[in-house]
Formats: sequence, structure tokens, C-alpha cells
Amino acid sequence: MSEASFYEQVGGAPVFAKLVREFYRGVADDPPLRDLYPEEDLGPAEDRLRMFLEQYWGGPKTYQEQRGHPRLRMRHVHYAVTPTQRDRWLHHMLAAVDTLDLEAEHDATMREYLVRAADFMVNADEPLI
Repeated sequence: MSEASFYEQVGGAPVFAKLVREFYRGVADDPPLRDLYPEEDLGPAEDRLRMFLEQYWGGPKTYQEQRGHPRLRMRHVHYAVTPTQRDRWLHHMLAAVDTLDLEAEHDATMREYLVRAADFMVNADEPLI
């Protein structure tokens, strides 16, 4: 019998739905960060991020079935992701993690991944003023 995935260990779909919902609640009220989300409605972006995170952590492979390989940097290359935007993204994402009440080990594992992923997405310098 195989060990439960991280996805299963933390509570599965409801946990990831809450994480992403809480994250986008913060994004909606953050105009500089909101500029990275061209859709009028954040719903499609919310669905994509939820599916990606679920798949990454060992849940359903819906993201890949619907959208193909994640290729995160390639999918975001058209958006200037600056260190400031990374920090804003992390602020909202880590606040969303705070709402999950995860066990300490799971909390630390998730935060470590999110920080690494956010750092990986930076593809632009800060604009000169």
C-alpha cells in the first residue's frame, strides 16, 4: 500500500480550494498585482491555480489533462514579474496558507515550495522611475 500524497495528507480538494480562494481574495484588492491577471473575472485564474497546485501535490491530474504540461515560466513569460510583484504574490499566498491551519510540517513544506516557486517566476527588473 502506498503512502498518502501530500494532497491527501492535508485534506485534499477542500484545502486547496480554500487556499486558492483566499489567495485570490487578496489579489482582487491589490491593483499592482491584479495587473498580472488580465481576465475581468479571476475565476478562470483561480481554477487554473487550484488545478495546478492539486496536481503538484499529488492530487488529480486535471491541470495536465486540460492544459498540458505546466511550463510555468513559459506560461508567464508575457507578464513582467518583478521582485515587488513576487513579494506581493507571496504576501497573499502565505496569508492564504495561514487560513488552512495545517500541521507544522505540512505548513513548512507548503511555504518552502511557494517561496521557491515565486522566486523562480521573477523575470523582470523593477521599472526605473
